Amino acid sequence: MRTLTRPWLASLLAAALAHPAAAQTVNLWMTTGDQTKLLQPQAATSFGANTGTAGTTITVNDGTTYQTIDGFGASMTGSSAYLLNQKMSASQRDALLNDLFTGSGIRLTFLRHSMGASDFSAYGNYTYDDRPSGQTDPNLTAFSLGPDLTDVVPMLKAARTKNGAIKVMGTPWTAPPWMKEQYQWAGGWLSTAWYQTYANYFVKYVQAMQAQGVPVYAVTLQNEPLYAAPYVSMRMDAGNQAAFLKNNIGPAFQNVGITTKLVVYDHNWDNPNNYVQNVFADAGAAQYAAGSAWHGYSPTSGIPNQTAVHDAYPTKDVWFTEVTGSAGSSFSGDLRWHLSNIIIGTTRNWAKAALEWNLALDQGNGPTNNGPATCRGVVTINNSNGAVTRNVEYYALGHASKFVDPGAVRIASNSVAGGIENVAFRNPDGTRVLIALNNANSAQTFKVVWNNQAFTYSLPAGAVATYKWSGTSTPSSGPQIGRIYQISSKNGGKTMEVSANSTANGGRVQQWGWAGAASQKWRLVDAGGGYVRIVNLNSNKSLDIAGPSTADGALVHQWDWASADNQYWQILDNGDGTYRIISKYSGKALDVQNNSTADGAAIQQWTYGGGNNQRWYFSDQGAARAAAALADAPLAASLAVFPNPVDQQLTIAYTAPETQAVSLQLLDGLGRTVLRHPIREAHAGQNRLTLDVAGLAAGIYTLRLDTPAGPRLQRLSISH
Repeated sequence: MRTLTRPWLASLLAAALAHPAAAQTVNLWMTTGDQTKLLQPQAATSFGANTGTAGTTITVNDGTTYQTIDGFGASMTGSSAYLLNQKMSASQRDALLNDLFTGSGIRLTFLRHSMGASDFSAYGNYTYDDRPSGQTDPNLTAFSLGPDLTDVVPMLKAARTKNGAIKVMGTPWTAPPWMKEQYQWAGGWLSTAWYQTYANYFVKYVQAMQAQGVPVYAVTLQNEPLYAAPYVSMRMDAGNQAAFLKNNIGPAFQNVGITTKLVVYDHNWDNPNNYVQNVFADAGAAQYAAGSAWHGYSPTSGIPNQTAVHDAYPTKDVWFTEVTGSAGSSFSGDLRWHLSNIIIGTTRNWAKAALEWNLALDQGNGPTNNGPATCRGVVTINNSNGAVTRNVEYYALGHASKFVDPGAVRIASNSVAGGIENVAFRNPDGTRVLIALNNANSAQTFKVVWNNQAFTYSLPAGAVATYKWSGTSTPSSGPQIGRIYQISSKNGGKTMEVSANSTANGGRVQQWGWAGAASQKWRLVDAGGGYVRIVNLNSNKSLDIAGPSTADGALVHQWDWASADNQYWQILDNGDGTYRIISKYSGKALDVQNNSTADGAAIQQWTYGGGNNQRWYFSDQGAARAAAALADAPLAASLAVFPNPVDQQLTIAYTAPETQAVSLQLLDGLGRTVLRHPIREAHAGQNRLTLDVAGLAAGIYTLRLDTPAGPRLQRLSISH
């Protein structure tokens, strides 16, 4: 039997791994319910000593991370595209596109659109392969993007020209009516006889959009599949979606090498009869599903269903894809609702994106295609003179989209329902963003604690503020020897990692969304002469040019250190917060292959050209070796460990001085994380949790508890 012992040296290592913030400036922007401030910059504040008390304390903890953010945005419906393209002058349109999609405005980074007509189309009902009743097209010879080539595709292209980071999601409101059990536009079911043809229809759509210069990041299988709407619509139950995924569209995409994500559900928070879980429970279907999409037309009490699905299927992502503003409602009430439930609520429940419905509608809330006449766009475009009105959804989105970069990760913060509700993020460049809403009926003063520093601020009732500060990721002197870094591409925000957590020589180096894994962390080791070794924390192997080669396109991988020139790297400042990483052997730069933003894209070397796929952010993850970097200190009363040899478990008791976000991990002798137990919130007083250590090898380990006041560390011995 394996037993657990605590060596005589057992102690708390109390010093922090990262240097505390030194009076960091916090910039902020505010919107108030009375509209006297509309995403307006405010006087900056700064972090200082964490002293004094406040009615509410928000603790921001980088040690606990959640999902990677794709972006914030809306739908480029047929109606929105029509107004942009047909009802504005060229100068008006360019100004609005700049306002919506660039940093001079709110910089939206995610657009959804309907594959064919929706209830907001300017040209009536259509799909991409329409046949009269009684006729079919099994080979899809008549397939065409059709009316979408008039407005939707040109406006998607125009948006992406303004902001190349924009992701596009396609969603069908209906299959071509001839594929249904009965020929009809509204409602009805896809005939099983046409499942494969419909899968091929999706293939043609993705390929046609790519040919137009609009890569499709993701598709959902059906908009609101449980609603037989009185406009273009179609039903699909969970069994239908599972079968279609497993037998048709999943293999169809795979067979032609399409990597566009397949997303299920795309309906309301209530998730009737566990629709999403029932699709994922079919392993054959789940292998093709990237995750689930959600709408906001059911009670907000259902928002935690996003987390319930994530917790049941943690490898499946979550996107929030639709909710609309309503004409005639109040600015102040809608500001609270959209911030509380969409910007904060959905992202605190694992959403990678948060989208409003129509990007733009006219002053009559149209044009519609048998849809409701009460929906409001993010902006209103006057169909007579092209004048633009920014609606509350514009400001709600802007408080996130303007500041939270694609590739950011959500980090822990404690939120107070009905008080200071908030969500926090760490951008790929290391900057931190906190979005806070005062959802109380009176002004609230609160304290924000981060990295054992704090600032205090007061928000009026119903106001929202976005706070942004630099973090400690990239010191002014550049990346430091002896530190561990997340290294992420400026192009797509993805992190350089060793594929599949490999520890073998030749392990492939690629980019992937940040998950905080040891295989995504790199230690900088002095190699002399101004060069460094870049060592993977998981494998302890060095970044190495395969071959070795001096050619453009040569891949990089990991290899045992051999002191060869193809393992020496120079890190040079680009002057924009990014760095280029140059090989001593070839003189070429680390580069994301094909300028890709996709998970799994290979890392290679290429002649430096200054592209964003050759620019890298270094986000500091702490000291290279916790045990070597810190001196022992007496065991603090706030942390206690109780071995349970019979069950081969550790029980950890932590006494928190106040409600705060913390996380726990167990590190091996190389500082690699071997067990992780995220704690979203520790309550004031004693908190207990258990780690199962049955599968660990004998040896010395370090228990690390990250708290707002810094890490608590204790050495432990596990022996047979």
